[in-house]
Amino acid sequence: QVLLVESGGGLVQPGGSLRLSCAASRNIFSIHYMAWYRQAPGKERELVASITNGGTSNYADSVKGRFTISRDNAKNTVYLQMDSLSPEDTAVYYCNAKIVVPDFREYWGQGTQVTVSS
Repeated sequence: QVLLVESGGGLVQPGGSLRLSCAASRNIFSIHYMAWYRQAPGKERELVASITNGGTSNYADSVKGRFTISRDNAKNTVYLQMDSLSPEDTAVYYCNAKIVVPDFREYWGQGTQVTVSS
C-alpha cells in the first residue's frame, strides 16, 4: 500500500509559477512509475508528466517546455514545477504511482486544485 499526498496547489496569475509536491509513504525508488495527471472542468483526466525510477521523464505536448517533473528519493517526494502558467492549466492535479512487478498496482493521491486567473 502506498499513500500519496499532494500539496502546493493554489491560485496564481497567468504567467506565474507553482511547484506541486507529492509525498509518498514509502521509498519512491521502489515505485516504478510516478506521474502527474490533471482534470479540468468538463474535461477527461489527462497525463501531464511521468518519471520512472530510472529517471526517464515524459511530458504532454501541451506542457512541454513549461513543466518539469523531478524526484527526490531521500524525501520520498516527486515534484511538478509549473512555469508560464495559463488559464488552460486550471485543473485538479493528481499524483499517480504504478508498480508493475510482480503484478500491476496503481495508487492515486487526493488531488490539489490549481487555478490560473488574473
